[in-house]
Amino acid sequence: MFHILLIEDDNTLFHEMKERLTGWSFAVHGIKDFSRVTREFTEIKPDLVMIDVQLPKFDGFHWCRMIRSQSNVPILFLSSRDHPADMVMSMQLGADDFIQKPFHFDVLIAKIQAVFRRVYQYNAEPALIKRWSGAAIDAETNMVSHENGSVELTKNEMLILKLLAEQKNKIVSREELIRSLWNDERFVSDNTLTVNVNRLRKKLDQLGIGKMIETKVGQGYIAKEEDGLYD
Repeated sequence: MFHILLIEDDNTLFHEMKERLTGWSFAVHGIKDFSRVTREFTEIKPDLVMIDVQLPKFDGFHWCRMIRSQSNVPILFLSSRDHPADMVMSMQLGADDFIQKPFHFDVLIAKIQAVFRRVYQYNAEPALIKRWSGAAIDAETNMVSHENGSVELTKNEMLILKLLAEQKNKIVSREELIRSLWNDERFVSDNTLTVNVNRLRKKLDQLGIGKMIETKVGQGYIAKEEDGLYD
């Protein structure tokens, strides 16, 4: 298991990213004291550092310099700032990439996997296949396989299933699903999501697991997981 140190002071964003990354089998660590980032880095010994530019005490560039003075660990900057000077600075300090917020989670995963392949000869292919409720979810081929057979999903059906499975046993709001699929919920009919989820359920019914996706009225949907096979 790869260990990621996420240096992010936005507590909500940190926990959201930690939950999503943990679903991809990464161990995610945070910072307890933003005045002692280097010390905590030394204690954790992460395989990858993701760091925001704007932080308490000192900015991300300062901590990048400090980390680079003692380690060649891969570093990815995450920032809502889009000034070219920030991107140039991060590269000059030895960062491996600069990712602007907000970002699509799949893009972040792809960049992380690219860094791991380059630095650690990591084979990312198995990470494309996730297990949920006894089924294998292959995002590359849009196939879901189960002991009862296999079904092929559309792009949107696969995105819905991935989002729900990554947050198994937790309610995913309709708004989050719509934003992830169509970017701006203002121009999408609420019924469009309902139709896609119903189609997904019907296909999963062929595998005997359609009932594992439940509707939470007025809230969203939840992918139940009873056997703990999602990894």
